[in-house]
Amino acid sequence: MRRALLTGAAAAVLFAGAGAGSAAAAPMAVVPRPAAGPAGTAALAPSAAFAPSPADQLRPLAALSAERLATADLVAAAKWGTGSPIDDPAREREVLAAVAAQARQAGAAPEATVRIFRDQIEANKLVQRGLHRRWDADPAHAPTTRPDLTRVRQEINRLNGELVLAIAASPQARTAPGCGPRLALAALRVGDERRLDLLHAAGLARSLRSVCGG
Repeated sequence: MRRALLTGAAAAVLFAGAGAGSAAAAPMAVVPRPAAGPAGTAALAPSAAFAPSPADQLRPLAALSAERLATADLVAAAKWGTGSPIDDPAREREVLAAVAAQARQAGAAPEATVRIFRDQIEANKLVQRGLHRRWDADPAHAPTTRPDLTRVRQEINRLNGELVLAIAASPQARTAPGCGPRLALAALRVGDERRLDLLHAAGLARSLRSVCGG
């Protein structure tokens, strides 16, 4: 049952805004016959032999997004019972400005990076709201300790930097035909490995909505 729920959440990556061309099946690659080397041996081009596949480039984006999403539990616990709103426009502007600057330094497109991080922020808030509703309905499962929000945000900033680098390293994979299915599969595998419940699987799907596309 849990795997079926994860499959549905991963499919949301494919159908909820993954980009117009990304849902198409990836075309079969035509591999040219390698030129003969000395003594008739095949000469293998190093770039073809060692270049990471599109799926390998997309998996870090799914894994880092899941790791970043896990911080939503800590943020939700830090705000629980304090009256602090989940929405924090000032903090969001700070994060988006920082990742845009990091993207320019890393050679990534700032606009695409900001678009992806808007989804990361919305996914984090989706999980926070879900947890607060859960704790309102069943206070026995509410957190009994309050994490230090400053430390949590330091961890989020670290993950943001890693995610920017992963975005910068994957422009071809993110714009290639078949990005949507590959990303959905990566999200499914990451969610299965992390044993995400339905709330967090939905959050992961939300966080990846703008990964595919220009």
